[in-house]
Amino acid sequence: MDGLRGFVSDGRLVRLPARQSRRRVVLEQVVRSFEPGRRFPEKEVDVVLRAWCAGGETDHVTVRRHLVDEGMLSREHGLYWRSGGWVDVLGC
Repeated sequence: MDGLRGFVSDGRLVRLPARQSRRRVVLEQVVRSFEPGRRFPEKEVDVVLRAWCAGGETDHVTVRRHLVDEGMLSREHGLYWRSGGWVDVLGC
């Protein structure tokens, strides 16, 4: 969680780090909002990401693009699904 300081506050994205390694840590946190194994229409993805970006410096479209570029979300025919990121299979 320490890698998120300055970038995430109260469950909201303040800004995305410029450095890719730090940005990846932040995106790992954001992608946890998407249930693995489920397909999401773009509108639903945007609702989740707008909530993350509310009041911050980064818009939801930029975050969505980074999630896809980093291989955390995949997209086809207007549907998105979680394809990367850490998954807590034990519920810890």
